[in-house]
Amino acid sequence: MKLAWILWLSTVLPPQAADSLCLSTTVYLEARDQSVRGQKAVAEVALRRRDSGLWGDTVCDVVTARKQFAPTLVPAGTRLSNTEAWAQAVTIALEAEHNWSLPRGEREEIVPGASHFAAHAIASPSWRTAYQVATIGDHTFYRVQALHPRDA
Repeated sequence: MKLAWILWLSTVLPPQAADSLCLSTTVYLEARDQSVRGQKAVAEVALRRRDSGLWGDTVCDVVTARKQFAPTLVPAGTRLSNTEAWAQAVTIALEAEHNWSLPRGEREEIVPGASHFAAHAIASPSWRTAYQVATIGDHTFYRVQALHPRDA
C-alpha cells in the first residue's frame, strides 16, 4: 500500500482508529529495521508530543507536522510493502497507545522525556547537541525541550 493512501484513509477514519494508523505508519517508516525497543521508543516520542499539544492535538497531526516525522519526509508514493514489518508496527503502535493510556506513574517509559530522535546515518539536525536520553539501534533520542502534558 502507498503512503498517500494511508494518509488519506486516516482522514476518513474515526479519530482513535486514525491515530492508530498514523502511529503504525510512523513506526514502520521510522524504525521497521530496528529492535522492538527502538520501535516502541519512536512511538513514545510521538505520543509524548501529542500530549504536549505543541505539534497538534492528535497523533496524526503530530506525525504529519511539517518536517517532523517520516510521513512528511518520504515521497507520498512510497510503498509500505514489508507485510511482516507492517504487522509488527501495528502491534507496537497499539501496545504503545495502551501503555500511554495508563497513569503517568504506571507507564513503561523507554526514553523518558525524549522529545526528538534522529538516525544520524541519514540526518544531522541542528538540535543534535541537546541532552541525549538514549541510543537504541540506529536512533539517538534527545530531550530537546521539556514537554509537559497539557493537563499538567
